[in-house]
Amino acid sequence: MSEPPARRSVLRGVFNLARFRREGFAEFGDTRQAFLNSLAPLVAFPLVGGVLMLLSGGRVAVLAEMLAALVALLGPAVISAGLAARWQRTELWLRYAVAFNWSQWAVPVVAVGLLIAAGFLRRAGLGEQEAAIAALFAIAAYGMSLHWFLARHGLQLRPGQAALLVAAINFGTVVLVLAPRVVAALLL
Repeated sequence: MSEPPARRSVLRGVFNLARFRREGFAEFGDTRQAFLNSLAPLVAFPLVGGVLMLLSGGRVAVLAEMLAALVALLGPAVISAGLAARWQRTELWLRYAVAFNWSQWAVPVVAVGLLIAAGFLRRAGLGEQEAAIAALFAIAAYGMSLHWFLARHGLQLRPGQAALLVAAINFGTVVLVLAPRVVAALLL
């Protein structure tokens, strides 16, 4: 009698990828539906928050913030899809994008641990500002390292290509979010 195939687990996948273990990719699907499922919780939070702010009297500014949040969430997918196509990695992109989206949940969890560690450093004599800077640097370093790992192994890129993808995603997303604000400020 053979064993039934193991069921995929998003939680197990995120846990493995958060620890930089490649087997985490096997926990994610590579279909459009899997991609939409990975986006749903990320999109739900800004939408619900925006609707609540609109109901409490917010207007155009709230809509602008909701749109900026959606652009920030979708920007990495669009930018990475373009580069994946350029590097002939289109067949790997959906699983990478699904893993990328779900792995975003690991960053705040790790951030909490790093902030707790910063509290211990502060109690050990490090200044409050220095502890905060160290925590922010560690959180950013972890997030970038995780994104590099996902790009490197999810899209099977060379180390330099993975670094370029991470830089393009982060820079491109910032430009996509801030450019409309800069243009609006210049025109108004």
